[in-house]
Amino acid sequence: MFTDWSEALEAESLHLDPATEQQLAAAARVTARRSHDKDDLGLLLDVLGLPDDTDTITALLPLIPETGDEPVTTTPATAPIDVPVTPLPVLVTQPPVSNPVQEILNWAAAHPAAQVRNRANRITADLAELTERRDTEAAQREAEEKVARIKAELERAQEELRTVKTSPRTTAAGAGRTGSGSGRSREELAAIRTWARAHGHQVADAGMVPKRIQEAYDAAHQDSVRKDG
Repeated sequence: MFTDWSEALEAESLHLDPATEQQLAAAARVTARRSHDKDDLGLLLDVLGLPDDTDTITALLPLIPETGDEPVTTTPATAPIDVPVTPLPVLVTQPPVSNPVQEILNWAAAHPAAQVRNRANRITADLAELTERRDTEAAQREAEEKVARIKAELERAQEELRTVKTSPRTTAAGAGRTGSGSGRSREELAAIRTWARAHGHQVADAGMVPKRIQEAYDAAHQDSVRKDG
């Protein structure tokens, strides 16, 4: 029931246009397609208030389904024998992955309270800033690792270059000498060891002779040469 009679009065004042001939003809065609036979069509047209004269019914008869009032069988008369049935594939739709944080932000962004919306905007801005900072730091870390790899390769190349430069000179200068790198022959190193032991120095029987002992040996022999001269 109406509690506000103004709505009822407005509904009564609405102007309803009568159905046109095209609309009535379309409704009659639809009714014919839903009818079982000629008598059924006439009854339906009469109930619906549509034209049900003889000419109209005659024109609508071709639209009546051919099955008429014949009973519709639900099972075929002869069932097929040994016909393989291929099951149809079942499409499983995965539910979308939900993001709880994004759901909360969407809820807050649409909240009627301005305070909640402002907080959602601040959180969204903070998340965007953190995301940008994370990406920047990741790019910086990747660049630093790349620089470290290049430096290591450069150091190895420099070491190989030094080895190539020094190898021929070392080979030429070290012929007949020991591999100690001191530039002295085995006889000179043996004389230095003998002199060092005689003067209280401890030296190994083989290997590198300390530089200070070699310098002391050279200084002592230079003094001897000057005295003899």
